[in-house]
Amino acid sequence: MDSDLSDADSVGDLSFEAESPLAPPAELLERLPSCDWLLQGDRRQIFFPPLEAPGRPQEQRCWSPFLEHGRVPVVTEEVAREALLNFVNSKCCYGSAAATDLIIQELRQQTLCRYRLETFSESRISEWTFQPFTNHSVDGPQRGTSPRLWDIEVQVPPMFQEDTRKFQVPHSSLVKECHRCHGRGRYRCSGCHGASTVRCPSCSGAKRKAKPARRCPMCSGSGRQRCSTCSGRGNKTCATCKGEKKLLHFIQLVIVWKNSLFEFVSEHQLDCPGELLAKAKGETLFKDENTMVYPIIDFPLREISLASQRAIAEHNATLASRARVLQQRQTIELVPLTEVRYSYRGKTSVYYLYGTDHRVHVVDYPERYCCGCTII
Repeated sequence: MDSDLSDADSVGDLSFEAESPLAPPAELLERLPSCDWLLQGDRRQIFFPPLEAPGRPQEQRCWSPFLEHGRVPVVTEEVAREALLNFVNSKCCYGSAAATDLIIQELRQQTLCRYRLETFSESRISEWTFQPFTNHSVDGPQRGTSPRLWDIEVQVPPMFQEDTRKFQVPHSSLVKECHRCHGRGRYRCSGCHGASTVRCPSCSGAKRKAKPARRCPMCSGSGRQRCSTCSGRGNKTCATCKGEKKLLHFIQLVIVWKNSLFEFVSEHQLDCPGELLAKAKGETLFKDENTMVYPIIDFPLREISLASQRAIAEHNATLASRARVLQQRQTIELVPLTEVRYSYRGKTSVYYLYGTDHRVHVVDYPERYCCGCTII
């Protein structure tokens, strides 16, 4: 028992110490001469990308060939009814009789324009981090000067596919004593304060039960129980260094590839939810992809030109100071929308067909049941 107590006394008492931050205290780390430009006094810093060369000049476009090619097929009554039947058959609580027997009174069709701008960008952030040191080789400043963060070459993921990767900056490592356990590899248990046992919760340390008067069965009359926090060892392995006593500190480069999206759907007079139209399948009328795209200024539908100008301005303003733009893509799609007005058993209602794949949005379907399921 004496040896256990002496071991407990030799470890640091961190019972009331807060969890350590991501990086150790600044005074613990000497400056890395080759990395002063990296840290600049901060533990975490965003590094701005170098300026890019200007892109290609803006060009005028003739939209007539695009518009002639982009006409969507007219929806007939047969197509409208078949789409509704397919929709109803996919729902457990919808009867098909109404879809079969309803009388279509009017088809109101409109073709919408949907504009999208995608900007695929890369941002780089540096931060101090650490891991337990397991006596492996250390890539420190003595091996050379650390490269600038934008000079570190990495494999870029496919365009417009988001990803996050982390890399260790070369020649930025150093080994330090663990700042949580002060190099001991373990610390005194906060539950028993190194004593290995705690007061018996049943008899509160009295060793006997008052009613009836008898020896406490839980602690066998000792008044103490083995500490469950440390399993009676009196100390715990340091969670920061995993018992290795030392930490390898290094600068970590965090690269984030992000795809920023701007969407706009032209105005329409039909009462179909906008969120459905934003996700609807459309026919591509125009596509422009390059390192940098220019605003569309002469599209026949002026609101699309204004949306393009606003989207590019917003993305440029948002990303210019914190990311490098790798690729941009803007598209104009034609999205068909049809309002189907029908009557069934003397009542009139509507449903909508949207997208080139004729998805259905029903406002108030007349033959709807609840077959033991919950309608949300």
